[in-house]
Amino acid sequence: MKLLILGSGGREHALAWSLAASPLVDRLYCAPGNAGIAKDAVCVPIDVMDFARLIAFCKDERIEFVVVGPEAPLCAGIANRLEENGIAAFGPSEAAARIEGSKAFMKELCARKNIPTAASGRFTDPAEAETFIARLRQGGRPIVVKADGLAAGKGVIIAATPAEAMAATAGMLRGDLGSAGKVVVIEEFLEGEELSYFALVDGETVLELDGAQDHKRAFDGDQGPNTGGMGAYSPAPIATPTLKARIRREIAVPLVEALAESGARYKGVLFAGIMVTKDGPKLLEVNCRFGDPECQVLLPRLKSDLLPALMAARDGQLKHLSLQWRAEAALCVVMATSGYPGSYKRGSVIRGLDAASAVPNVTVFHAGTKAREDGAVIADGGRVLGIVGRGPDVKSAQTAAYAAVAKVDWPEGYCRRDIGWRAVPTLPP
Repeated sequence: MKLLILGSGGREHALAWSLAASPLVDRLYCAPGNAGIAKDAVCVPIDVMDFARLIAFCKDERIEFVVVGPEAPLCAGIANRLEENGIAAFGPSEAAARIEGSKAFMKELCARKNIPTAASGRFTDPAEAETFIARLRQGGRPIVVKADGLAAGKGVIIAATPAEAMAATAGMLRGDLGSAGKVVVIEEFLEGEELSYFALVDGETVLELDGAQDHKRAFDGDQGPNTGGMGAYSPAPIATPTLKARIRREIAVPLVEALAESGARYKGVLFAGIMVTKDGPKLLEVNCRFGDPECQVLLPRLKSDLLPALMAARDGQLKHLSLQWRAEAALCVVMATSGYPGSYKRGSVIRGLDAASAVPNVTVFHAGTKAREDGAVIADGGRVLGIVGRGPDVKSAQTAAYAAVAKVDWPEGYCRRDIGWRAVPTLPP
């Protein structure tokens, strides 16, 4: 088969790496790709939001299946456009992708199905938001302010005080995040341990994947600003079979049912951010695509061929499928450009990638990289590399990943040194 992957990040490199190993794949393309993806697929310089050029490319090259990585094209309807043109696609329709594109819509579905989630309100008026913030603050906990729409990972603020919450709300409503913040969702702060829950969905069947834990804060000890993710590991000790069954029963299945009832049958991967509280699992957010960097630790553990699973989700055949997982752990350390998630400079040279890849049980996934004309790999984004270690347990995977990090010569980059701290109480060497 001829396949096309859309995207250019670490998630897409992990997808390309996994799909390239499938015996069903004859030719693999990625648009636009990056320096690392180019080793597993033919990269084509087409932006993921240029639907007309993507469709023309698929027709010219007779692409048989498209795997959509990022959320922006899904929320804009790329799956609809591809299918309308006779091109099979993995990813939810525009209507179903609204579950990530609008946090207020997600909250409406939760209310409809009594899905456990944080108490919240939807606001366009600052005065009404201030009243709600004052009421939430009576518990003395932080307040969570979210832009309703897609904000490239910058739309969630955890405010320590009502003043901070109001400042974040006012900034979003006045357009600091563009159209994403025209509506603001304010919700209570949930305490507990966070878990990333994944499932393939074909409109009806929910096929659970293994769990993972992400590290959102920029610095060690979960300090600093929120990011798109500074590392992850799988499996997560907290994700017991009992807990996963409860999340599936109380959250994942009702969400899929609610979407179907609203006229938007969900097909693709469902990624639910879960807070495991003292009262049980509660839904934080829903994403309509694989997580990044969670995808980078899930796929190396997947023993089954990924392609038939993605096709079964699109074709409504998941009830006939089961997945096999390797009995090992994987841990990803994200290396980011200094300054991220704030302002940063592009173009610094990254050396030592071959040495890092040569470390036993390590895979280096590229996220924000570009190949220069002279062959040098340069940083071309905020999160730039995902160094993945594998081993019989999280500690072994952690040791392998940080051994490879030590081989990367990139003074302009940084990483957290405590990825996996919940599963491994001592810091890596």
